[in-house]
Amino acid sequence: MKRLFEKSARFVTDHSLVVVLVMLLLTAGVGAGVTKLQMGSTVGDSDAIGDTEVAQKYDYVKNNYAQRNDSNGSPTPVYVRDDDGNVLSKASLLDSLRYQRAVRDNESVAAALPDRGGVVGVSNLVATRLAGGRSAPLSDQIAALESASETEVEATVERTLAAGSPALDLMPKEYEPGTASATSRRMVFPFESVGEDGGSDASGRPQGTPATRALYEQAEETGDHFTAGPHAQMVANEQTQQDTFELILPAALAAILLVLAFSYRDLVDVIVGFVGVVLSVLWMFGILGWLQIPAGFTLIIGPVLIVGLSVDYGLHVFMRYREERGEGEGVREPMARSLSSVAVAVGLVTVTTAVGFMSNVTNEFDLIKDLSVGITLGVVSAFVIFVTIVPALKVTVDRLLERVGFDRRKQSLGKTRLLEPLLASGADLARKAAPVVIVLALVAGAASGFAWTELDRTAFQQGDDEVAEWKQDLPGPLAWEVTEEERNSNYVSERYRSADESDRRMSQVLVEGDVTDPATLERLRDGRERAADSDVVFERAGEVPFVTPLTVMESVAAEDEAFAQTFREADTDGDGVPDRDLEAVYAALYDAAPERASRVVERTDSGAGSASKASGGTASSEFRSLRMVVPIQPDAKYETQADEMRAVAAAVEGDGDALTATAVGSATVSEAESAQTADSILTTLVVALAAVFAMLMVVYRLAEGSASLGAVTVVPIALVTAFVVGGMYLLDVPLTLLTALLMSLIIGLGIDYNIHISDRFAQELDAGRDAYRALREAVTGTGGALFGSTLTSTGAFSALILHPHPQIQSFGTLVVLALTLSFVVSIFVLPSLLFVWTRYVRATPNTESAGPTPAGQQD
Repeated sequence: MKRLFEKSARFVTDHSLVVVLVMLLLTAGVGAGVTKLQMGSTVGDSDAIGDTEVAQKYDYVKNNYAQRNDSNGSPTPVYVRDDDGNVLSKASLLDSLRYQRAVRDNESVAAALPDRGGVVGVSNLVATRLAGGRSAPLSDQIAALESASETEVEATVERTLAAGSPALDLMPKEYEPGTASATSRRMVFPFESVGEDGGSDASGRPQGTPATRALYEQAEETGDHFTAGPHAQMVANEQTQQDTFELILPAALAAILLVLAFSYRDLVDVIVGFVGVVLSVLWMFGILGWLQIPAGFTLIIGPVLIVGLSVDYGLHVFMRYREERGEGEGVREPMARSLSSVAVAVGLVTVTTAVGFMSNVTNEFDLIKDLSVGITLGVVSAFVIFVTIVPALKVTVDRLLERVGFDRRKQSLGKTRLLEPLLASGADLARKAAPVVIVLALVAGAASGFAWTELDRTAFQQGDDEVAEWKQDLPGPLAWEVTEEERNSNYVSERYRSADESDRRMSQVLVEGDVTDPATLERLRDGRERAADSDVVFERAGEVPFVTPLTVMESVAAEDEAFAQTFREADTDGDGVPDRDLEAVYAALYDAAPERASRVVERTDSGAGSASKASGGTASSEFRSLRMVVPIQPDAKYETQADEMRAVAAAVEGDGDALTATAVGSATVSEAESAQTADSILTTLVVALAAVFAMLMVVYRLAEGSASLGAVTVVPIALVTAFVVGGMYLLDVPLTLLTALLMSLIIGLGIDYNIHISDRFAQELDAGRDAYRALREAVTGTGGALFGSTLTSTGAFSALILHPHPQIQSFGTLVVLALTLSFVVSIFVLPSLLFVWTRYVRATPNTESAGPTPAGQQD
């Protein structure tokens, strides 16, 4: 293997100009694949989805309960807001009618509206009342409102928005029913068909239609009107992407360039190394394009990871070249030696990093599979670039500059006066107290690993939609701009439920067991009271629109005297809750209102036949479960919603054994499945560690004659993984789908450092040095490159912490933790492991500095 790398390195350095030209031509061909890149992501079903008990209960509810669907077509809301005025004034209501008249002139809007029934808005309801007709055309509504006095309008508004009126759905949750003053309201366009499909953007989000675009554009001209649909979201998303580009990217690039300048202390090396970085990213996306693999999340994570890894490759090549070049030597020979020396380590890093990433191809989610493949291609691309065109370009440029009188000899970073003592302390610790260092590291790792069970688990982190003021106050384009569309969207999510009932946030509690037990409905009442006290539950004017067996019974009893009689007779204590003969109550409810009953009470009709069921018959009926529907605040955080709904279910379940209650909703299902996926990452970590362990033992046996050296090299990765878990706990970073993925990638990131140190140590041992001297050369020579790489990568990833979204912040924090801890462990813990390994496994020359070492058995 070494001979192969030596021949390859010799060819690259001896024919540097040819290599540069060939690689540039190859880059042009590979880079052309970028034009074929699929910007979206594969969205496929997961085998894990529906695998949890909560998800199965959720499916049970969908399969056994009638689902209400009162919305026809696609209701599209337009909002009116005036924080300093009154949107229920005559002038404001007239503005809305005139807005409707303007948009109706658009052919797309006219075609999408139904033949019967127009826009539903407070302005329409009030104007229709004033016009004296239930179906007054828009022109008559405008005329009636114009001719009415302010007093008439105010009185009509109060009647229209009285308590219990369906029109209250058009008002924000803080509106006081029966008053004629409000700061916002909405009107709903009941589009039956939206005509030409607007398609989706790169993230799969709908881009709207011509009709919804007409509403958005007219609202932009009107002033107080706005929409919060796909067109407004597109504007906000574009601004967010621009802000990310202008704030995060400059900060990351500045950090990279500053650290490269510090590490190289040479402008030419900075430029050559940066060219390699750019080519690595270009190759990754080019290959993805040619292979037609969706880029998806790789567009965000890929460049940052590959930049960090390729910078690391460049530092190792350049720093070893500086160490190898002696006085009076030319450029080609030391570059050939350095390239052949680091190529084995860089090659191993590439393979092990790819193994760490590719361990996620077994993941259930296509998004993560695509990301794993994309990053792996980037890693391989970086390896090819930095063992071919980068050293060839370095040789070509240095030879050219030296011909015109520039001295291209530079000192290695780890050998500088300031860094050498710090880096060498790892070798000093190993010589003086290696067993103590190892024991302390193992104890600290074990303690950190126990934090795994204490990590918060959630599907994803939701932002609070707030951006720190200092980020908004940055000069010029660096400032993070909060758009009007974002403010409007936040305003709507805090105050309104969706206009489309099928899109409204809700959760459910499935109650199973002996649902005819006399205390069942009282337990449901307890659950409703617990839900009413929750901050995540939606309410308007102090009322929560629950849907439970009891609320349905109350509404049916108000309409059907026969059922009302049954309802009253079943209530023995007069508290309004039936507490005896519940089976007869359920049966009577089905007789009186079968459709409404089927939404909250599950009845099976074994042997009764479809005819009996259709007629409401109860012969051979069995009541198996009950359902409670709880409305949720639109801006409620998933983790809070899940916790609260589980508390509601616990209140329903009580202390008895008769009932079991399960919270089933989008939040609880997502939390359960994310916990399952996050926990499964342990399997992925074990598989990846085992694969890397076996591979390094084989490779080091072939390359260095010692399989145990490969095993020693892997041990620190387990320590780093445990330390990262402890860091996540201390920094309050939750275990989400994204951070769980990154946990598996720590193996790919962290093994880099250990391989470089172990490989350099083995080379120094082969050169005849004792264990201490070999360790000192490894941690000061190769460790210097690792130090520069750590500073560069952590600087780049630290820029992600500037992003306002916590998911991106957690991503940056986790990678910074992994890289920093990997460096610390490789410099201060791995040398002690290697020192003990040489003492008890591999014999080294006896020297005064190393002390006597017993003869070990060559493994």
